[in-house]
Amino acid sequence: MRVILYIINKEFRQIFRNKGMLPIIFILPLLQLVILSNAATYEINNISFGYVDNDYTHTSRALIDKFRASTFFDVSQVFPHPKESDLAMLQGEVDVVLTIPEHFERDLWKDKNIDLGVTINAIDGAAAGVENVYITQIIKTFNKNLSVDMVQLSNNTVRPVLIEGIPLFWYNKTLNYKTFMVPGILVLLVTMITLFLSGMNIVREKEIGTLEQINVTPIKKHHFIIGKLFPFWVIGMGLLTIGLVLAKLIFATPMLGSLALMYFYTSIYILVILGMGLFISNFTDTQQQAMFIAWFFVVIFILMSGLFTPIESMPKWAQFLTEFNPIKYFVEIMRMVMLKGSGLTDILPQLLKTTLYAVIMNTMAVWSYKKIS
Repeated sequence: MRVILYIINKEFRQIFRNKGMLPIIFILPLLQLVILSNAATYEINNISFGYVDNDYTHTSRALIDKFRASTFFDVSQVFPHPKESDLAMLQGEVDVVLTIPEHFERDLWKDKNIDLGVTINAIDGAAAGVENVYITQIIKTFNKNLSVDMVQLSNNTVRPVLIEGIPLFWYNKTLNYKTFMVPGILVLLVTMITLFLSGMNIVREKEIGTLEQINVTPIKKHHFIIGKLFPFWVIGMGLLTIGLVLAKLIFATPMLGSLALMYFYTSIYILVILGMGLFISNFTDTQQQAMFIAWFFVVIFILMSGLFTPIESMPKWAQFLTEFNPIKYFVEIMRMVMLKGSGLTDILPQLLKTTLYAVIMNTMAVWSYKKIS
């Protein structure tokens, strides 16, 4: 026990003595949390919007005003002819072009079907899909209101019966995308910092030549590993604490569930990451090698974790592979506990899988570590 405490004390002194490491551990992750939580969003604003109005009537102008009133569109250009709008689209000056046909208002009064031309720059397919939803909703709302006005004008005694759905949003009433992203970004930061630091720590001992000196001492293997990794376990828990405080103060992220449950799961999850870092360090000789290998795996884990894209939209084979992704379980649990108020029974499947992952990963790391007896 004294040996473990000695190694832990040595590691903490070494970490805090390195002035270049402290900003990496504490300052940069916090900046990343603030920046990424604001930048990582699927909302699309300031969409450059142009239109070709071939009708020039009150109704066509009213439709354009609906787009002007939207916070998503920037109605900046009007084109006299479709050729000019096509050229502007080709040059990247507009993202969306709405073409209103001739006799638009007259055909509406005659109950004819009207086809509106909508051209969307779809180089970014995901953005184009979101823009199409925005446009469809605005046109549907305009069409519904216009139908009501026409019926009332034609016959004051007849009022149409409208069926209107009233949505009830659970867990994120304001539909604030930051509420969804902040827990995931926090997972990302805890994972990356603990993985990189633990992976490079032992490799650094190899580079400066102190690892060989430690290997020939009578220190037992598990004493050495616990002493080396425990400080980074503490740092990971500290990053979680700071991140939760910032999430509450800056982003007003709800925390409906138990903080103790979050810390309990995180304590097990960090063991997975530390075991992974140790396993990587056992097969690398330089810090650069450890960094590149760790980055290779962490990018795959992040992209397949459901942090930025829904797992349900992935191919079946990719969904199967996500079952071996520890970051996926951490993202799910952080969102479940913080936003839904889930309890232990709700997260039990992910907790058991993560615990098994921690046992396997650390067993492999300890087994692969070579110490001279």
